[in-house]
Amino acid sequence: MTNPALQAFLAAHPDAVLVRLQAAQGSVPREAGAWMLVAADTGFGTIGGGRLEHAAMAAAREMLGTGAAERRLDVALGPESGQCCGGRATVALRRLDPARAADLLRRADPDRPEIHILGAGHVGRALATALAPLPVRTILVDSRADQLDLAPDTAERRLTPLPEAEIRAARPGSAFAVMTHDHGLDFTLTAEALSRGDAAYVGMIGSATKRARLLRHLAAQAPGADASALTCPIGAAGAGDKRPAVIAAFTAAEIMAALNGAERATAGAALAGTG
Repeated sequence: MTNPALQAFLAAHPDAVLVRLQAAQGSVPREAGAWMLVAADTGFGTIGGGRLEHAAMAAAREMLGTGAAERRLDVALGPESGQCCGGRATVALRRLDPARAADLLRRADPDRPEIHILGAGHVGRALATALAPLPVRTILVDSRADQLDLAPDTAERRLTPLPEAEIRAARPGSAFAVMTHDHGLDFTLTAEALSRGDAAYVGMIGSATKRARLLRHLAAQAPGADASALTCPIGAAGAGDKRPAVIAAFTAAEIMAALNGAERATAGAALAGTG
């Protein structure tokens, strides 16, 4: 599935430069392979910010002005760049053409982790908005077309009377945030997500009382579900602030931390297997 945010950027800014961190040595803000797009008056993505990114953007816009096709920057992240990282970065800049843009769209999504938001109400839509700039694939699921119609275009929308099927079909290592309009449905979907056994994150909106009720439901209806993997209430670091955007911000941070932790664990297991 194409990344809708990237697709929208390319449609609006066909004349752009692909800026890729080709090599990174020592302490560098981002890893090799990080990339961004630079158009005349805006950009998409980041290679780490700071003077390195500023210099790369300036070089890209100079290319747009002169018509140059390619350029390379070799930057020491020390006094000459105004950064104290102490590393060295090689940045490759290439003018986009239709073939390169199509290739970027093909490559941009396959490894993005999936975040399934079950429920497109106020908090679900706010969470989809909070996740929009992050390197994830956001899938918003609901049975109510009117609520999905209000969702941001950056999220994929799934209108279905059977959200359980969406959970079963999700990729291994996906994250699930449950926040429907019905407590009973919340319990059913949370049990379904926990029963998979491979989710990077399973969270349910609610209170300590709702969590206790869910645990009783799991013990009776889904004894195979691992309740220890549950995050409820979600966004708890928000200290009780119930505004949807605040809950969404803290929940997005929770989910990203869980996804990053799962990625590190997978990488560590792979390295151990080659030892």
